[in-house]
Parts: sequence; structure tokens; C-alpha cells
Amino acid sequence: MSEDLLARHVRRRVLEALADSRAVALLGARQVGKSTLVADIAANEQPARLVSLDDEPTANAAREDPAGFVASITGPTVIDEVQRVPSLLLAIKRRLDSDQTRGQFLLTGSANLLTLPTVADALPGRVQYVNLWPLSQGELRGTRETFIDAIFDARFPSVAGASVGRVAAVSTLAAGGYPELQGRSPRGRSGFFSSYIVSIIGRDLQDVANVRNVENIERLLHVIAARSGGLASFHGMATDLGVDTNTARAHTKILEDLFLVAKLGPWHTNLSSRQIKSAKLYIVDSGLLAFLIGANERRIAEDGPIAGAMLESFVAMELLRQADWAEEPVRLFHYRDKQQREVDVILERHSGEVAGIEIKAAATPTSADFAGLRHLRDKLGSRFKAGTLIYLGADTLPFGDRLAAVPLSGLWR
Repeated sequence: MSEDLLARHVRRRVLEALADSRAVALLGARQVGKSTLVADIAANEQPARLVSLDDEPTANAAREDPAGFVASITGPTVIDEVQRVPSLLLAIKRRLDSDQTRGQFLLTGSANLLTLPTVADALPGRVQYVNLWPLSQGELRGTRETFIDAIFDARFPSVAGASVGRVAAVSTLAAGGYPELQGRSPRGRSGFFSSYIVSIIGRDLQDVANVRNVENIERLLHVIAARSGGLASFHGMATDLGVDTNTARAHTKILEDLFLVAKLGPWHTNLSSRQIKSAKLYIVDSGLLAFLIGANERRIAEDGPIAGAMLESFVAMELLRQADWAEEPVRLFHYRDKQQREVDVILERHSGEVAGIEIKAAATPTSADFAGLRHLRDKLGSRFKAGTLIYLGADTLPFGDRLAAVPLSGLWR
């Protein structure tokens, strides 16, 4: 790895996938560092030719003759922003079907390739997918987070004397994890996000879907931001936008496909037949969320509801990032029932083992904060490995069997 680059923790997964598969696709939103990562891999561990479809002449050549374009490729190749020429993926499929060599292609995409109509059936079984999100806090601070692995072993991060309260967290929440924004002023971040959203809506949207009213997509992004971490009410969002419910649902899926919005589905178990079945929606980066809701550091610090929503979104999306390099595969859900018992984030391994995360923008934890976690623990027995309250206090504090309150920084220490 080049010395001046921040270490990306999924790098090892990409390299392992290249050793196992004929092709690998690294997917994520624009400006999260995909091109930088694959170029560095191509210059070091996996020497390869670089082809960028953001270069218009190259993209035009690929569109004109996809089969000939792929036929001209020899040796390992990186193809950047491959969603810009979907027909190229069909030609790559034919190459992969005729050649079993591992590590032939390393692709990047700023849209979920599996949703593109022309290639929906072309890639499964031939390409291994890895997600790249904005930088995690561990990546920014030079540490590899092991929070998820630790809590499944009922080991809570030992934190003592952390900075207390919202004021201590606001700079982290407002900055987010886009590489380009690290060290920028608030005005600089605002200018970046203004052009960033216009660029994605104006350029990448057409790679994913045909949308008549493009303005509705941007408006919906702001609506989801205002509800980030809340239960998805497509009827409510449709009402806010003046569209029908099916349109709101379809447009939300587009924002997911562009990696701007993430969804945590409801966790289903036999705990009760009276569970709430709605998913939760999150803006994937807290810096982007702060921009969309118009909240600066002072407002986050002083406005309790905004601080709570910001912190929950931040923690949930940090866990989403960490799940990509956890030692065992883990999926993220949320839990809520009609008795108002809830857990903000449920982590579940393929083994069925479960850990729960509750999030609170307060410096003093209480027994009531653990009500949902205790409910899961008591109902699931040995399947329940640990429950953690992430809060804005100073110290890690035990709260009973397999339960503890952990300061925010415990996520990346």
C-alpha cells in the first residue's frame, strides 16, 4: 500500500476475493475512495491495467463495441465505474464463462450492479461483491475496529475517562467519512455536498433507472434525511412529496442503489407475532446527513432530537462499515414490537447468535435504557451474546448479565 493512503479495511477482502474469483466488483457511492483503492491494488499486490469509464472517449468505445472492447483486453484489468456501460458486463460475462482464471477483472461501480436491468442475470456466480463505504472512524484514526467480534464474545471495550456529552461528539458527527472532506471547513463541506448531490442526481441516476421527475429524487433524499433512523413510512414520504406510495418506494430503492441510503430490515423471530414489520432508513454518512438537514455543529450540540437522530445514524452506519470486515459474516436489523420494546440495531451471525446495540445521546445511562436489550436476552437465552448501550458518557459500565454501557469511542478503540 502507498504510504500516503489511509488504510481501507476491506482491502484484505478484495485481495482474498481476487484470489478466489474470476472477477470482483467493489461497489459504493462516488467519492468514497473506490478508484484510489483499486488503483493502489493494481500498482502493488495485483498488477493490472487501469481502464476508466469516466473517460468519455473510452466509455464511447466500450458502448460502440462491447465485445471487441473486452476482446482487446489481455491480462488482469481494473475497469472503473463500470455501471456507465452496462452492456460491457455482458461481454465480461462471456469472457468469464470461457476462461476460469482467477482475478481477471477488478470492477468498480457507483451503483448496485445487480439492479441494472441489462445485467441482472449475468453476474451472479461469476463475480464476488465487496462494498466500500465512506471512511470508518477506525480508518480515519489508523486502527482496525474489532467491536463486533468482541461483543459476540461478550467482551465490552474498556473505556475510561472519555470526553462527555454532545459537544465532545459533534465534530465527528458533522465531518462524516468522505475522504475528500477530511480537514475541510464547514463551508467547504457544504460546498462539496451541494455539488456532490447535483453530480450524482444528474449523472449516476440515469445509470440506475429512468426517472421522469429527477427533482423528486433529490427531494426524497431530504425527506429521508429528516427521518433518518425512523421507521420507513412510504405513505408518509409520498404525502410529503405529492406522489403515490409506489413511486416513493421505488425512488427510495434508487437511492439505496446509489449507496446514499441504507435500509435495516425488521428482525424476525418467534419472540412475538406482534412485531412491527417496517424497515428503518438511514443516510449512509453523518456528514451528508448533517448537510441535508441543515445542521451545523452548534445545532447538533444544542438540539436534543437532532443529536439523537444524528448519533443513531452515525453508530448504525459505523456498524454497517465494520460488518464488512468482521471475522464472521454478520447482518444488521432493528427490532421493535407493539409494546414499544425496541433495540436500535440487531447484529446476527449465520449461526443465529445475536447481539443488540441501543444508542442514546446522553451522558448518563439508566436501567430503562436497557429494557429492549433485557427483553431479547431473557427471551433468546444463550443465543443472545451481548447487549450494548452506546452513549456519550465517560466510562464503560456494567448493567447486568451480558449488558454494558459503552462510550461512543468504544466503537473504534
